[in-house]
Amino acid sequence: MKNLKKILSATLALTMTAALFTGCSGTGSASGSASSAAASKATDFPTKQISLIVPYSAGGASDTVARIYASQLQQVLGKPVIVTNKTGASGAVGLEYVKNSKADGYTIAYMPVESTMLKALGFTTLSTDDFKFIARAMTIPAAITVRSDSKWKTLQDFVDYAKAHPGEVKVGNSGTGSIWQIAAASIEQKTGCKFTHVPFDGAAPAVAALLGKNIDATAVSPSEVQSSVDSGELKILAVIGDERSSIYPDIKTAKEQGIDVSVQGWGGFAVPKDTPQEIVDVLEKASKTAINSDDVKKLLSQKGYNFAYMSGSDMDTEAKKELTDYSALIPQLGIVKQ
Repeated sequence: MKNLKKILSATLALTMTAALFTGCSGTGSASGSASSAAASKATDFPTKQISLIVPYSAGGASDTVARIYASQLQQVLGKPVIVTNKTGASGAVGLEYVKNSKADGYTIAYMPVESTMLKALGFTTLSTDDFKFIARAMTIPAAITVRSDSKWKTLQDFVDYAKAHPGEVKVGNSGTGSIWQIAAASIEQKTGCKFTHVPFDGAAPAVAALLGKNIDATAVSPSEVQSSVDSGELKILAVIGDERSSIYPDIKTAKEQGIDVSVQGWGGFAVPKDTPQEIVDVLEKASKTAINSDDVKKLLSQKGYNFAYMSGSDMDTEAKKELTDYSALIPQLGIVKQ
């Protein structure tokens, strides 16, 4: 009887031990399956259409760069990338939309340099800290452009007149607090002249207003006035950058004309800050390929933009620096929300 009890006890112990090992094996398998599923989910991204939000109107530099980027990105990812323009509040409306979108990688923002300024302007509480960059594509200088029949032949003529007639000269830009308004305001600060700044929801409507004689000049990029300059309707007085424009190499910079001002815009792409890093990595890798494509480089050159690819992580660092710099500069320039 005692021997039978010992045998039963031993059998029970072996059964429990086997069950324990089986359970541990099952737990490990479930954990492995979950990990594998998560990895698979990240690897499978994207599985549907991606939206690219441009916070300015169609036809401007931001829209042009975003659309050629989208066409290349969808080739790399194998899924449609659809561009949508959401304008208002100098870009804040579109960026707020992306910030508040689901952080799953399917909504991307075109990020202009103005994204580092909007908080200081009082348009929104958002800043570049609310996003993760996936790339920068280009940089672009400002330019002062007037109608071809204008009384001003040089930038100095323009500035001298504005000094003698404070507030009379109406200068259009792509929105209050835009990099182009900062370009015009920087000329004011450097020379002591005074303009009346007229903001629009993007460069295209500002150029249309200049052609319609509703304003006297624009502070936008050379590319945004290119068609009207080439047609002879408009003329550029100066490029407000460190170098001359690639599309108008004969036009002198402001510095070459004796006014030491240089203002540069840039364009990049970002997703909401809570987007999983594995998805950010996929988009960053794809963006590098897209932006470094021959098609994108060719377009940038044709439009007078400077090819200036920067990785998302490097752009995050650069944006933080500019956010600090513009938070100090904007109050000095007296630019306020209108």
